[in-house]
Amino acid sequence: MDQQQTIDYIKKYVEDLMAFFDLNITAEVSIEDDILIVKIPSTQYNSLLIGRGAETLRSIQHLLSALLRNSNAAVERVNLDIADYKQQHAEKLAEKARAWFQEVRDTGEPKRLDLNAADRWTVHHTAHDFNDIETHSEGEGRDRRLVISLKD
Repeated sequence: MDQQQTIDYIKKYVEDLMAFFDLNITAEVSIEDDILIVKIPSTQYNSLLIGRGAETLRSIQHLLSALLRNSNAAVERVNLDIADYKQQHAEKLAEKARAWFQEVRDTGEPKRLDLNAADRWTVHHTAHDFNDIETHSEGEGRDRRLVISLKD
């Protein structure tokens, strides 16, 4: 499948999936930096589609990625956002990160956090705006931690 066929395929799949919930929505699908971006607008079923801790959202995203892999699609990576949940979550997390950076400045002690991969990426990205702060991840798999510290 080329890029346009991939977009059309996932758009139809997502819209059909939403029809299962009696939702007549138009999904916004595009490709940016070899990642399929899928945006589902806000509906009365946001909490059901997102799920506790965004588990359902991540499951749907994983399903879409598996569909693409099994269809020899132009791209396989998917970023699904429902009702701008991920964008709002990232903004809140960036705000928390700035407070963590200030805490590290005040105490001089590194701060270790248990965050999922997407949240670690958001904190790493936020840290780029601070010349005196550095972040890195340590550990493997589920034991991976984010470390915030002062630059030497």
